[in-house]
Amino acid sequence: MLPPELPLSRKQLRSIGRATARINLWHGSVRSGKTIASLLAFVIAVATAGPSGLIIICGRSLQTIERNVFEPLMDRALFGPLASHIHHTRGATTAVILGRTVHLIGAADTRAEGRLRGLTAQLAYVDEATLLPEGFWTQLLARLSIKGARLFATTNPDSPRHWLKTAYLDRRGEPDMNLRAWHFKLADNPSLDADYVASLTAEYVGLWRKRMIDGAWCVAEGAIYDMWDESRHVVTELPEMRRYWVGIDYGTSNPFAALLLGHGVDDRLYVCAEWRHDGRATHRQMTDAQYSAAVRTWLREQGIRPEWTFVDPSAASFSTQLWQDDYPNLAKATNDVADGIRSVAAALAAGRLLVHESCEGLLAELPGYAWDPKATAAGEDKPLKVDDHSADALRYVVHSTAHEWRHLLTMPTTEEATAA
Repeated sequence: MLPPELPLSRKQLRSIGRATARINLWHGSVRSGKTIASLLAFVIAVATAGPSGLIIICGRSLQTIERNVFEPLMDRALFGPLASHIHHTRGATTAVILGRTVHLIGAADTRAEGRLRGLTAQLAYVDEATLLPEGFWTQLLARLSIKGARLFATTNPDSPRHWLKTAYLDRRGEPDMNLRAWHFKLADNPSLDADYVASLTAEYVGLWRKRMIDGAWCVAEGAIYDMWDESRHVVTELPEMRRYWVGIDYGTSNPFAALLLGHGVDDRLYVCAEWRHDGRATHRQMTDAQYSAAVRTWLREQGIRPEWTFVDPSAASFSTQLWQDDYPNLAKATNDVADGIRSVAAALAAGRLLVHESCEGLLAELPGYAWDPKATAAGEDKPLKVDDHSADALRYVVHSTAHEWRHLLTMPTTEEATAA
């Protein structure tokens, strides 16, 4: 059944052979081999499944299911001849695995729980379990009512106070839980190229390195950018820039912040300039049209035409105003908060992101940008929503352009290259 050319570690093989509990959970760092092991265990279960009860695959969205489940399963380089027995059309809510129909369910919020009502299932696979609502997970377990029904799930670590950790993983030794779990670290995947491991290690810093590289369930606490150091990250002069982008966090009564990000000839990112308006402090609120005019004037005075401007995705009326004013190359900012913070943190830690001394709003916010302790206590990672407007603009523009600069994280700086 297993592709003979697929190299599997002893830990992977052990987890596949022992995945016979009602709940089978693979957790740990990225690219540690947990997904391949879980998928093989699931496919073996599908091959031996009885005729009664549905077979379900769940994830945060249909797109993540396609990316994390079906792209690997249908990759002949990974699964050999087995891949030809996996059939899925992109966008479809069903697939065929070894001749069996499998139903795909996205669960982005608590409303997804309703999609499970009335189902009777015998097998379920859950991708990125910590990203699903607890109510959906509970309802899914209730739907697995066929004798011998099993759930297979993978996840990266999250807060140690996350419901999956406290209500399930921490109770795996209890007889009535019927749960088996396997913890994987990056080192458990010996097939990874050393350069790729170095790239991953550079990308994940601080909290994310502990979770995604070491596979630890650790709490988010204190300063978000604990690597921030004004003596290291603040500059008084700017080099020549190759490219420019803008990030905008919109506010009416709250501050409005626009940041100009440049890619320098020294292959560093620079926050070159900031335009900011605080309606409360000035006792003067501005309309969308006035904000649009102010931003365009600010850029014109600097003689800069950015390649792209990334706007707070919730600022629909302001984006409409910019379009009406023929503002070029406008895009909604990528607004995954955790991933955005991770991108900024990685660039700061690598010394690839610097801030000009004129950006007073951003410089005032960054040292105090901290995790919300109330959210942390509830098992969530959220920043405090206080004095975060320039910090949000920074997150928007840095993360939305990450595909353009991420390769710089593992390159030597100009000074390092010269020294070598």
